[in-house]
Amino acid sequence: MAKNKNNKIKVQQEPSTQQHIPFGEIRDNVIIMKDGTLRTVILVSSLNFALKSEDEQKGIVQGYVSFLNSVDFELQIVIQSRRLNIEKYLAKLDTLAKQQDNELLRKQTKSYRVFIERLVEQADIMDKKFYVVIPFSPFSDKRRSFWARLREVLSPASVVKIEEVQFQEYKVELMRRVGLVTSGLRSIGLQTNTLDTQALIELFYNTYNPLSTQQKRIQDLDAIRVDRSYI
Repeated sequence: MAKNKNNKIKVQQEPSTQQHIPFGEIRDNVIIMKDGTLRTVILVSSLNFALKSEDEQKGIVQGYVSFLNSVDFELQIVIQSRRLNIEKYLAKLDTLAKQQDNELLRKQTKSYRVFIERLVEQADIMDKKFYVVIPFSPFSDKRRSFWARLREVLSPASVVKIEEVQFQEYKVELMRRVGLVTSGLRSIGLQTNTLDTQALIELFYNTYNPLSTQQKRIQDLDAIRVDRSYI
């Protein structure tokens, strides 16, 4: 707080956390960054490379190299690790144990429930998810200098307005890139799923709340009021 000449107390407002978030809106399954660039996120399945035969491993490696050579734009591969949450599964086992009429089966179900709970706690089992972030910039693709990136970190980014017509034009090119990436990944045996708007919101919520042990489901998109006054 500070006092002015008239001895009135002036409250100094702290900068909002939202000012430091790099994206401004999520719309039509696309992330609109504050600098006017676009992003799409693809959820990618995993495969057990070690269990493949030698010929299969060589084919996967060659296919992955061909995929990388076919991409003429930058992309980002993100691995998100979270401790496995089995609360719902344990609750289901509790319910099954109570519903068992056979006393022996009830004891075995409870014993199995204790085993699973201890196994997850002691082994510290992690749930890993793999994402590919595909960008599109309508501006210059020149690499920014270190000082330019540093200024973006130290000062909140200003929101660049994108008209609906421009957005649809940019989205066409972005979807072309999405198709190229998904076809390349599927050619080496990986399953892909492009995240929609609801899934993107949940992804960012879980990312910015990593310490939440019990994630509650985000309200459905249709029930959320979205402020698009800056578009």
